Amino acid sequence: MSRVQLALNVPDLNASVEFYAKLFGIEPAKRRPGYANFTIAEPPLKLVLIEGEAGQETRLDHLGAEVTSTEQVAAATDRLKQAGLATFEENDTSCCYALQDKVWVHGPGKEPWEVYVVKADADQLGRTPALEGDDCCAGDRPVV
Repeated sequence: MSRVQLALNVPDLNASVEFYAKLFGIEPAKRRPGYANFTIAEPPLKLVLIEGEAGQETRLDHLGAEVTSTEQVAAATDRLKQAGLATFEENDTSCCYALQDKVWVHGPGKEPWEVYVVKADADQLGRTPALEGDDCCAGDRPVV
């Protein structure tokens, strides 16, 4: 199933997890230091929470579209390039405690969007060190 992703940079991860668990009536699908995500069935949404600095206001980190296959990422990449958009591809990348393929573009307001597929979760891969401390969730988005 495809779903939209909304990633927020939040000042207090625990308070945010508590709020969104109440809002959507579910617990996080994944919880790691400084990171949590909710896989919401209705509406189909992947809500990602990335802990930022205490005292800051919650802000948009990035947006995304989660797809179900590497072929869909490749098709999106081709479509975006044919539309004249600058793209940045990442294949077999460690991000959000998972192995992913993805393509990035930026909207006219510089908002980062990714189309991505989760190929394997860190838990499925035995939590390899490369996936444990990934920098992807630190807020640095590729410049395209």
